[in-house]
Amino acid sequence: MRSCRDGINLLMETSWEVCNKIGGIYTVLSTKARVLQAKYGDRLIFIGPDVWTEENSSPYFVERKTLLKQAASKLKLPYDISIRVGRWNIPGSPQVILVKFDGVYSQLNSIFGKMWELYGVNSMNAYGDYHEGCAFAVASAIVMKSLAEHLKVEKNTVTAHFNEWTTGMGLLYLKMIMPQVATLFTTHATSIGRSICGNGKPLYDYFSGYNGDQMARELNMEAKHSLEKTCAHEADCFTAVSDLTADECEQLLDIRPQVVTPNGFEPDFVPGSKKANSLRKSGRSQLLAIAGSLKGKKFADDTVIVATSGRNEYRNKGLDLFLDSLVKLEEESPNRQILALVLVPAWVKEPSLQLLASMKNGEPVDGAPDYMTHRLNNEDSDCITCRVRDLEAQGKLKGNVSVVYVPCYLDGNDGIVNISYYDILPALDMTVFPSYYEPWGYTPLESVAFGKPTVTTDKSGFGQWVLSNFENSIPACGVRVVGRTDSNYDEAAAAIATELKKYSEMDSKEEKKASAAATATSVKADWKFFVEEYYKAFQVAASNRDARQK
Repeated sequence: MRSCRDGINLLMETSWEVCNKIGGIYTVLSTKARVLQAKYGDRLIFIGPDVWTEENSSPYFVERKTLLKQAASKLKLPYDISIRVGRWNIPGSPQVILVKFDGVYSQLNSIFGKMWELYGVNSMNAYGDYHEGCAFAVASAIVMKSLAEHLKVEKNTVTAHFNEWTTGMGLLYLKMIMPQVATLFTTHATSIGRSICGNGKPLYDYFSGYNGDQMARELNMEAKHSLEKTCAHEADCFTAVSDLTADECEQLLDIRPQVVTPNGFEPDFVPGSKKANSLRKSGRSQLLAIAGSLKGKKFADDTVIVATSGRNEYRNKGLDLFLDSLVKLEEESPNRQILALVLVPAWVKEPSLQLLASMKNGEPVDGAPDYMTHRLNNEDSDCITCRVRDLEAQGKLKGNVSVVYVPCYLDGNDGIVNISYYDILPALDMTVFPSYYEPWGYTPLESVAFGKPTVTTDKSGFGQWVLSNFENSIPACGVRVVGRTDSNYDEAAAAIATELKKYSEMDSKEEKKASAAATATSVKADWKFFVEEYYKAFQVAASNRDARQK
């Protein structure tokens, strides 16, 4: 392949979420792809897990067997590793390789021993998804080396980028078998930091006193933490997505990232005004009809539709705080109806048959009010279900504030809403993401990109970015950043309720101004600005690779 001025002839990036939409990392990669593709063209290749079947194929992958000089058929790969090549069905349409890695499982004990010997990675107490992540990561590293040789690329012009601990074993394996490659490792959230928060421990009041190794032993996270920490130290360039996460890495992984690479957004994902207006009209009609059937009452056309969404982490994502802020909002007696949606996937059993029947015959759900669009397998233990049920039973949400829980992925085929998440965003008026632990915060960024004002917290990277660059108010920038500590829960709930009430009192002119402010803020977070930090990271990785080669 021909050489290029920046020294990169082959840029490969791997993640468990390539063509596999699970969480925020999918959004990072899929929205970043177009600007990288514009610079590197088909020298850019994403690598993801082939976890799909003929019956359940990836909706994001378009197979093209002739790409990469027919690598799918010509690469000679060990351990029964196989690949499919194609394009990722996103803006930029980058090349992608999906890797079938099942055959690597039988080799893991030997590989774990080698990683202990070379790098000190302790996999002894591994459990759960550790083996799956490592099998995929090692297979990806093997594919990277084989592909570089197949394409006849000089090894010192190859850059390999690994995301999260789930691909970390691949970074170390690639460093072992092809040390000429420049490697990058990005942590989007440390495994031990997320675990500290998920276990209800106060992360912030005692932050400077936490020791990552000690906490890993206490929380049974030794394998993941050991792998992640080792990759952070062994990578040619270690990056994190925010200063917030960089501080966390320094405290818990004993190393500060060399480059902070904030997450941008791709404007091509946002519909034009004509389509947005159409989506808003149809989306609101559907959401208000669903809510009307569940609650047994009619919702006015000027109902304020507010939502929270994201990963189902009750405390980390501030779902508890969102629900309690609605109680405080009810106490303030808003003069417009408020429909609060919790768009958070859970362990879905099936669409609510009662709701389907009621929407078909135009009658309220039998036994209304109800609050769930789908039934769960674990309704007695699901934190959101239990909290909403308690609030309903206590009569704390019987006025103008109504909650509807949509516990499924909004992929357009859930059986009730049947509208994808990005197509439902135009139907909203406002969003709330009051996270306790949020390394970046794509959901509030997505919200403002769609012109929807949002409330988030200073415990998100996005929130801190807003505080550093804008006046902290919805009229000024479309965002209100609420402070969160380990001891101000009630104050934060009250602050969110205040923002929701303020919005409900806006007239149409003020609403349009807030929407325009939100959009203007999102423009500053376009990937064309933030991607420059990645280019710096590539340079740091190449420089450190050259230094260790000498």
